[in-house]
Amino acid sequence: MLHFPRWLVTIILALCAAGVVFTLPNLLPAAWLQALPSFLPKRQVSLGLDLKGGVHLVYEVEMGKLIADRLGGLVDELRPELAKADIGYTDLGASADSVHVQLKDGGRLEELRTIVTKLDKALDFKAGEGGVVTLAYPESALAARRDQILTQTIEIIRRRIDETGTREATIQREGEDRVLVQVPGVKDPEHLKLLIGKTAKMTFQMVDGEASAEEGKRGRLPAGDQLVSGPEGELVVKRRILVSGESLTDAEPGFDRNGQPAVDFRFDAAGARRFGDATEANVGKRFAIILDNKVISAPRIQEPIRGGSGQITGNFTVQSANDLSALLRAGALPAELTIVEERTVGPELGADSIHAGALASLVGVTLVVAFMVIFYGLFGVFANVALFFNLCLMMAALTLLGATLTLPGIAGIALTLGMAVDANVLIYERIREELRAGRSVISSLQAGFERAFGTILDSHVTTLVAGALMFFLGSGPVKGFAVTLSLGVVTSLFSAILVTRLEIVTWLRRTRPKTLPI
Repeated sequence: MLHFPRWLVTIILALCAAGVVFTLPNLLPAAWLQALPSFLPKRQVSLGLDLKGGVHLVYEVEMGKLIADRLGGLVDELRPELAKADIGYTDLGASADSVHVQLKDGGRLEELRTIVTKLDKALDFKAGEGGVVTLAYPESALAARRDQILTQTIEIIRRRIDETGTREATIQREGEDRVLVQVPGVKDPEHLKLLIGKTAKMTFQMVDGEASAEEGKRGRLPAGDQLVSGPEGELVVKRRILVSGESLTDAEPGFDRNGQPAVDFRFDAAGARRFGDATEANVGKRFAIILDNKVISAPRIQEPIRGGSGQITGNFTVQSANDLSALLRAGALPAELTIVEERTVGPELGADSIHAGALASLVGVTLVVAFMVIFYGLFGVFANVALFFNLCLMMAALTLLGATLTLPGIAGIALTLGMAVDANVLIYERIREELRAGRSVISSLQAGFERAFGTILDSHVTTLVAGALMFFLGSGPVKGFAVTLSLGVVTSLFSAILVTRLEIVTWLRRTRPKTLPI
């Protein structure tokens, strides 16, 4: 009981000091942090949506439309391949979940299979009677595609939000086709929703100068053409994409020769080569810059553009040029997003939550401190000192891990403080029992810590398992509660067992009491 190795004392004191140092920035105004010496930490714990205010959005990814669009694109890719191989066919088209085609010569099924495999290896090839072939994605391929799309969507949303300067957003998957987005401290929710939800799929396609928009409206466009809208009305463009936005390496807001806002862009090496070849082969013709199926600019090619860079002009404002640049830098969303849940929390409500949570925690801690002093005297003071370091260690851990503190998280902190004191109560009551049994001061203390340890460890491990389950199976507020609860379990074990024991041992060595004031 009295033996504490020097290395253990050093570790305990170092951890307590670190807890205090890393907690202090959370008690200072943000403006004061810059004035602190460079060797001191300046990081503060992140506040959740319910404390800081902000936007809570749940998006649903339009997986069905994405698969249908892919199958429609496959039809466009398959048509020239069949013509090149001189394979006769009829009834080539796509439905919501498959592509169907009927061969005039049923003996050329294997040639078709080779072409399909070259276009997309994931497709199932099913041949029926009369040369009818059905192409569809198996469920395993659809599941893998869903996972890929959701992962890509989350990453692109994160990059878009980072472009706004916000670094505390929570972006995570929910279910099979949903994405949760929580952004604290947002002043303009509508602008944020516009920035997140815009697909930003950019393509460069040639304008078909021989076809008119009137023919397109009557459904008489040539194969390989499509009708798109733009600032000058309807425009007929060729479906073949010269260069896509995936080849962009940079996009920055700028100004054109007339001083109007514009967007400067740059391609990678492969994109620059394709764009240069396309402009060289089509000098004098127009090409369209299409964003989300709408023409934003359709300039005429005066000469080959070989530099790999260019400028998008149009009816831009400074803000819209900035937004488009940010979208292009972050990349296009792989699928459309639909908002299925939306909540906005004002900063006033967040401030009220902080005040209410802080007041409740303060009242709770005050009652616990008073209880320990009244019932256990000096040993209650020891427990309260350990409780202080427990709180510091918990806040320091939240700060260092980058965890987000929520209102349920504050409830978790209050609960773990009570649990930490509960461990001291078990130890002290066991010491009292040993003293009543006539044991000496040293042996009573030894038995109190050793025999209560099993019960304390069992209760804390059980709570830790419950916290882990809540974290992995829960979401939102449940996760916030689980994080602080689990951290508190670990820090309370440290403070109740080691810090309290070190205090008692230090006091015991200095005073050599005949009886214990407990």
